[in-house]
Amino acid sequence: MFDRDKLEKIRGAGRAYEEKLAAQVKKRPERRPQFATDSEIEIKTLYTPVDLEQVDYERDLGFPGSYPFTRGVQPNMYRGRLWTMRQYAGFGTAEETNKRFRYLLEQGQTGLSVAFDLPTQIGYDSDHPLARGEVGKVGVAIDSLLDMETLFEGIPLDRVSTSMTINAPAAILLAMYIAVAEKQGVTPDKLNGTIQNDILKEYIARGTYIFPPGPSMRLITDIFAYCSKNIPNWNTISISGYHIREAGSTAVQEVAFTLADGIAYVQAAINAGLNVDDFAPRLSFFFNAHLNFFEEIAKFRAARRLWARIMKERFGAQNPRSWMLRFHTQTAGCSLTAQQPMVNIMRTAYEALSAVLGGTQSLHTNSYDEALALPSDQSVLIALRTQQVIGYEIGVTDTVDPLGGSYFIESLTGEIEEKAAAYINKIDEMGGAPEAIEFMQREIQNSAYRYQMDIESGQKVVIGVNKFQMEEEKPKGLLKVDPAVAEHQTARLRDLRASRDNQKVKQVLDALRDAASTSENLMPLIIDAVKAYATLGEICDSLREVFGEYRQQIVF
Repeated sequence: MFDRDKLEKIRGAGRAYEEKLAAQVKKRPERRPQFATDSEIEIKTLYTPVDLEQVDYERDLGFPGSYPFTRGVQPNMYRGRLWTMRQYAGFGTAEETNKRFRYLLEQGQTGLSVAFDLPTQIGYDSDHPLARGEVGKVGVAIDSLLDMETLFEGIPLDRVSTSMTINAPAAILLAMYIAVAEKQGVTPDKLNGTIQNDILKEYIARGTYIFPPGPSMRLITDIFAYCSKNIPNWNTISISGYHIREAGSTAVQEVAFTLADGIAYVQAAINAGLNVDDFAPRLSFFFNAHLNFFEEIAKFRAARRLWARIMKERFGAQNPRSWMLRFHTQTAGCSLTAQQPMVNIMRTAYEALSAVLGGTQSLHTNSYDEALALPSDQSVLIALRTQQVIGYEIGVTDTVDPLGGSYFIESLTGEIEEKAAAYINKIDEMGGAPEAIEFMQREIQNSAYRYQMDIESGQKVVIGVNKFQMEEEKPKGLLKVDPAVAEHQTARLRDLRASRDNQKVKQVLDALRDAASTSENLMPLIIDAVKAYATLGEICDSLREVFGEYRQQIVF
């Protein structure tokens, strides 16, 4: 990017600078013996054009909206429209969550994001013995189409974009959403949204799986095929690095392991007979915005560039939309502290700013009290207002990729890309992401251990935890889920089973079970089961009979 003679002059001047720096450091030692990112990338005192000596503008940066999309997926990014402000919400019953959705939409939220409770995520009805004590706790309890109808009552599904954080039973929740839309008179081609649907990261980092990898991948490719023909505006998967990062990975590992999972999904779909350009434009990603501000910005830019090259060079995709890495971001839950929780507002604001400067398409900002309980109305509103201040008040959305060309950012972007690519090559040598699950688990565990040791030694400062502690009063007014939610859901299920056509339910479940033993696309059969008011647990049990269940390998 720079004239060779000028680079040599800068290089010579840099040597003089380093001599002056060494003398200064000897006289006044620096705060730490070494400065590095959380991915252990060394941070130099100063960056100059010499650090970008190997960068080619057209090859490595280009223009926003053009390959390799380092600078953003749209030509004018937020000058055209801001990212979708999508606050993740869900607790207790469908009625309670519906009220929260309406409240957030009234306050200016531009998209819905549904949190489901643990039983829903692992395919159990609320009256199952294994659901005891968990109903409605970390999200909304959804047992049947009846609950889904209540969840979206009064919310026109042709006018909102809905993201659903659901994985193993993603096909079932999508079927319910389609059925609710149909009852509203909304055709599938009018639906916009995303299902997370990323099962590999569940095996790697999160744990809400049901079926073994083979059948799980089959369900995912069935969704790809069905949606490409019937729901063209739906994002069929959100390939998630968020939970990988929450489990303790570095930024480099987050990029590498997420894109390795993405490669596995693309290859599985191709192996199932799909054309890459028929489904790839609807793939989306989900990343964490952590505390190391500049590393996070560089991470997002590196991920876009790396994915564009993978799709174009590895898979031969022809459609430029297939090369785009479009992503949702959530600020880091693991960075929130129970000590001095109001400080979390600042943490979240800087994390959100890194996501915006990194070019996200959608954003959730965590609430300051989430280390203590489910977020209150007040804390959710502050989290949403944080996004609105970034979007409307501080000027960072006025130009595209404002940090592009920074010697530091471009150098860091290149290093993250290079290190992530090396990880992907190693995973390829193992046979791909499904075969490398235990390797990725070990890498994450080792990184999490190093991070925690840095906190305990004081090398990494966490305000209120290992520095600047203070006496605090016990927090008040925390949101608690009423235990009566489980009783409510159990009674609702009992009434549903008594009032529905149980012969019809048996027929649709038998048909689904039979089809699961073949290569038939299961989405139409799951939709039939949902419309007959078969419950989530009944549908999952029918598939369990054919697919079996995954058992986690213990990794030390």
